[in-house]
Amino acid sequence: MHGTRVYPDEPAGSFPSPPVTFEDRDGRSIVIRPFESEEPRLDALTEMYVQFDPADRAQGIPPTGEKRVRDWLETICADGLNVAAWDDDSVIGHATLVPDVDDPAAVDDAGEIAWELAIFVLQEYQRAGIGTELLEALLGYASEQGVENVWLTVERWNSPAIALYERVGFEVCGAESFEQEMSIRLG
Repeated sequence: MHGTRVYPDEPAGSFPSPPVTFEDRDGRSIVIRPFESEEPRLDALTEMYVQFDPADRAQGIPPTGEKRVRDWLETICADGLNVAAWDDDSVIGHATLVPDVDDPAAVDDAGEIAWELAIFVLQEYQRAGIGTELLEALLGYASEQGVENVWLTVERWNSPAIALYERVGFEVCGAESFEQEMSIRLG
């Protein structure tokens, strides 16, 4: 089957593998590591999304309400690759790759499955460099796991997110009226 999504011909550069520790622009020590969904970590991640400002939701995610958040997280943690950013014992950022097995366009000529990316950082931690570190750590982790094709959609007005994706190597590969599709090829 020939996929319709376009990926860059050349792989993006290498990315750091988690765990990654860094100081954000506000002087906080942040640790990014692969996310295992056992308790109490799932509780900490659920709490981050319960605190997440609904005004910053995109394309219906994250869901609202603790039960809906937990159900959503259990699904993406079971099927996907996940990294979380921690400030002490609190999750303050989360990035996930979910295999896009329902979309025939996501399977390329070599039969490789594409992975859809989503990333969230709590509002009070935004604009501190955490999103970049989180995204790069997720891509490094994914590359280690053999993932080759990653794609995402972003609302066209979300210039900070688009700039972030472009900085790490994503390229525009399609556009709908309100969304822009971007892709990257790993290792």
